[in-house]
Amino acid sequence: MRVIGGKLRGKKILNTLDKLTRPPKDIVRESVFNIIEHSYNDKIYLDNSIILDIFSGTGSFGIESLSRGASKVTFIENYKNSILILKKNLINLNLSNRCQIIDLNILNINNFNFEKKIFDLVFLDPPFKFKDISSLLDNLSKLKNFSSKTLFVIHRHKKAIDIFPQKFEILKEKIYGISKVIFFKLDL
Repeated sequence: MRVIGGKLRGKKILNTLDKLTRPPKDIVRESVFNIIEHSYNDKIYLDNSIILDIFSGTGSFGIESLSRGASKVTFIENYKNSILILKKNLINLNLSNRCQIIDLNILNINNFNFEKKIFDLVFLDPPFKFKDISSLLDNLSKLKNFSSKTLFVIHRHKKAIDIFPQKFEILKEKIYGISKVIFFKLDL
């Protein structure tokens, strides 16, 4: 797996060797960033943006964001093998000073204080078997760290049937092989 674009284009991103971590394929990440940078109506400018990468795994979405100019990424992950590889990736790519890694079960996010950060972009890449998207999004919607312009991007299995709370507006859905990517916003 490699960084697709930006200053770190072509640099290797390490991955865990176990089957519990499933990073998005390069073509999926490339398509997601093309949509973010070129197709999205309220275009997100990655330069100087603040990113939240939930279920970050080894960090491919967040690292790609940093390569393309994001100023800060907060990674949330609680699988120890992934955190170890994520830390190695950030050190190898000299990105540690622009990141924060939070070891947290995302369903306990209401117990975490992000201070006064407003995230411009939120990536969610839960395991395909994760079924509680509605509760997760409901918990996220209670945080004060999003604006009406915050873009959320979730990577799911194409056959997943997820319920989105009414507070969220789906903007676009794309299928790539076995992956489905949904772009949405929080109605504030």
